[in-house]
Amino acid sequence: MKVVSPGSYDPITMGHLDIIARAAKLFDEVVVAVVHNPSKSGRFDPETRADLIRASLAADERTRDAENISIDVVPGGLLVDYCAKIGAPAVVKGLRSGTDFAYELPMALMNKHLTDLETIFVPGNPEFEHVSSSLIKEVHRHGGDITGLVPEPVLAALSADT
Repeated sequence: MKVVSPGSYDPITMGHLDIIARAAKLFDEVVVAVVHNPSKSGRFDPETRADLIRASLAADERTRDAENISIDVVPGGLLVDYCAKIGAPAVVKGLRSGTDFAYELPMALMNKHLTDLETIFVPGNPEFEHVSSSLIKEVHRHGGDITGLVPEPVLAALSADT
């Protein structure tokens, strides 16, 4: 089965990478879909995010040789329409906490209502429960050490961008 792992990935974190690696072990094909979230301010443009995901997957021992992971930039519109277009009957989402579940559940139910798109929730690694892209950007902006919370290509890109 083909699944979509959607997110803004601005930037990709070790928590994201963990969910993608685990999904790649469970499903025939995982499409990492970089989507625009109008409620978030972007640090990197979508193409740069996709490049950082590629570099991060290539640098990670769990995903560097995975042939069932691809990356795509979603041009806009509804996720359900994108999934229908590429033939993916489900999305996979990582959950760090009950707060994530409360945020994701209404979207999952709406997607199911609109097109019967299924959502598969995967519990995140507790090691990264406190990590979000927004928090990573904030901590880095103020000089905090984010080593080990983002893949090396992201750390390099954030450091070069300051």
